[in-house]
Amino acid sequence: MVYSEVQPDAAVAELHRTEWAKLLSTLIRQLGDFELAEDALQEAFAAAVSQWRLGGLPASPRAWVLVTARNKGIDAIRRREKLRQLLDTENPNPADEDVSDIPDDRLQLLCTCCHPALSVEAQVALTLRSMGGLSTPQIARAFLVPETTMAQRLVRAKSKIRDAGIPYKVPDQADMPDRLDAILATLYLVFNQGYSDTSDADLSAEAIRLVRQLIPLLEPESTPEPIALLALMLLQNSRRPARTDSVGDLIVLKDQKRSLWNLAEIEEALPLVESSLSRQVGPFAVQAAIAALHCRAASFEETDWEQIVTLYEVLEQVQPTPIVTLNRAAAMSMVHGPEPALKLLDGLELDEYPLYHSARGELLAQTGEPEAARAAYQRALDLTVNLAERRFILTKLKDL
Repeated sequence: MVYSEVQPDAAVAELHRTEWAKLLSTLIRQLGDFELAEDALQEAFAAAVSQWRLGGLPASPRAWVLVTARNKGIDAIRRREKLRQLLDTENPNPADEDVSDIPDDRLQLLCTCCHPALSVEAQVALTLRSMGGLSTPQIARAFLVPETTMAQRLVRAKSKIRDAGIPYKVPDQADMPDRLDAILATLYLVFNQGYSDTSDADLSAEAIRLVRQLIPLLEPESTPEPIALLALMLLQNSRRPARTDSVGDLIVLKDQKRSLWNLAEIEEALPLVESSLSRQVGPFAVQAAIAALHCRAASFEETDWEQIVTLYEVLEQVQPTPIVTLNRAAAMSMVHGPEPALKLLDGLELDEYPLYHSARGELLAQTGEPEAARAAYQRALDLTVNLAERRFILTKLKDL
C-alpha cells in the first residue's frame, strides 16, 4: 500500500492491520520482553494518530512506528534500570531508519504464542492479540467472556512466558512438527469461532489471513498441512453467504442456495487440496478433501456421500476422535439410512457436545421416535449458547 495516498487515520489503521504482527515480533526480539514490546507498540500507534494528523505522514510510516515503539520501550527499560546496552541502538529520528531488511520474526512469535506450556485458551487469545492485533474487547466478545476475564487471561499468558523463560525462537527441527500442529490447531479454533458465530465473519477472515502469513515462513517440507488448512478454511468460508437467511437463522447444507457460495474461494482452494493430499495425507488434507466434495457437487442430492464416508474412515485412522466418528455417522446416514448411523453414535463420550445431541435428534426423528428425538434436541438446546443454533434447535423441536 502507498500510505502517502491516504489520510493519516486510514494510514494508521491499514498499517496496524497489515504490519502489527511483524512489528511486534521485531520489537520482542529487540527488547527481549513480550509485554514491554506490546505496550510500546500500542503507544507508538497512538502517537502516530496524533502526530500524523498534525504533521502529515512520514516518509516511511512503518519505520516511524517501529523506531518510535523501540524508543518508548528503551525509555521504559531505562526507567527500570535494565538492559542499558540497548540505549546504544536508539535512533532519535524514526524517519531516517531503513526497515527494508528487518528479519521476519512472525514465526517465532507464533511459536511463542502457541507454546505447549500455555493453555489452549491462552494460545488462541494470545495469537489473536499478537498476530492479529485484535483488541482485548474484540477477543472477549468473540469468545463470549467478560473483558476483564480476557484481560486476565492475556496477562497470565504473558507472565507465564516471562516467568517460565519460554524462548522466543523457532523450535528445533525435532520439535517443530508438534509445535506446528499446535499452531494449526489454534488457528483452526480461531476460524471455527468466527464460523460458528455467523455474525463474526471478521474472526474467520483473520484466521485465513494468519494462515496465509504462516505458509511462506515455513520450510517447504512443512507446508502440506498448512496449505490444506488454508484450503479447508476457504472451502468452508465459501458457504458463509448461504448459511443464514435474512434474519440470521441457520440454513442447513441441504437447503442452501449454492449459487450464493463464493466461487472465487472455491476455485482458489481446490488446487490447494490436490497439492496437499499429493504430499501428505494429514488430518487437514483429508478434511479439505471432504469439503471439496461438497463444493464440487452441483446439488445436495448429487454429493458423493460414499466417497465422503470413505474419507471419514481415513480421517479416523489419522485423527481418531469422537468428533470424527460423529461426522462419519452423519455421512453414513446419507448412504445407509439412520439406523446404522445411530448405532455408530452409541457409546460416544460426547454428552457435553451439543452437535452430538442435535445429530441424534435428527436421526431419531427419521426413525420415527419423536419423543426420543425431542429429548435429544432439548439436551442440545441446554448446551448451546450460540443464538442462531438455539433458534435452529427450537425450530426442530417445534416441527416435532
